[in-house]
Amino acid sequence: MPEGHTLHRVARQHGALLTGRRVRADSPQGRFAAGARRIDGNTVGLVEAYGKHVFYEIGAAATSLLHVHLGLYGSFRDGPAPAPPPRGAVRLRLCTDEHWIELRGATAAELITRPERDAIVARLGPDPLRRDANPQAFVTRAGASRAPIATLLMDQRTLAGVGNVYRAELLYRAGIEPHRSGRDVGAGALAGLWTDAVRLMRAGLRTGRIVTTDPADRDHPRGPVRPEDAHYVYRRHGLPCRRCRTEIRKVELAGRNLFWCPICQH
Repeated sequence: MPEGHTLHRVARQHGALLTGRRVRADSPQGRFAAGARRIDGNTVGLVEAYGKHVFYEIGAAATSLLHVHLGLYGSFRDGPAPAPPPRGAVRLRLCTDEHWIELRGATAAELITRPERDAIVARLGPDPLRRDANPQAFVTRAGASRAPIATLLMDQRTLAGVGNVYRAELLYRAGIEPHRSGRDVGAGALAGLWTDAVRLMRAGLRTGRIVTTDPADRDHPRGPVRPEDAHYVYRRHGLPCRRCRTEIRKVELAGRNLFWCPICQH
């Protein structure tokens, strides 16, 4: 599933392509035909991301919004006009005179009202990539929970936008044992997790990739970061820790694989 920085990049890109432009909309697959008819001929307003959700204002009054949540299998594709013939299950296609955007396989693609948008956002925790985020809301909620901190970081009600890669890397960088309860981590360490999430996710937003390692900890410290050097623990189970050389472990937690170093995170 794409992590939050990817959705913010999508919102920036789509905002640049669509905001202030009248769009033609259709649903080649047919599953979003009624929604596409309501969008067709309207102007797109603000495009914004919150966590793993993207919202597009539709129409001059912006009372309706297109809400997209990609989930595990959703994806966008785009290109310069004219749009090619649709291939496969294209849920929604938006076209301007200059560009086209296609959506496939999303968990959610729906037209909603502004109060419905606000209700979705109200159920989410703060988003480290939003300037209006309240980090104390994360510290308070996580700090009151008996759940493992590794579970809380993936709970979108606690922290919006963090996925499996960021949670493993954040916990490693902070030296926190992932099974420790949120309330046992401590407010200072939780605030540190937030600060590091902002730092790493802003870098991901800027570059389009997740790189969490410091140059000194990479096998190839010079030049562009190679894929095999990008992470400390994520998908490195069975390999030696970059710092202490202990074997990285993997276990399933809350339905997802969790990676950690038993020595550096204790």
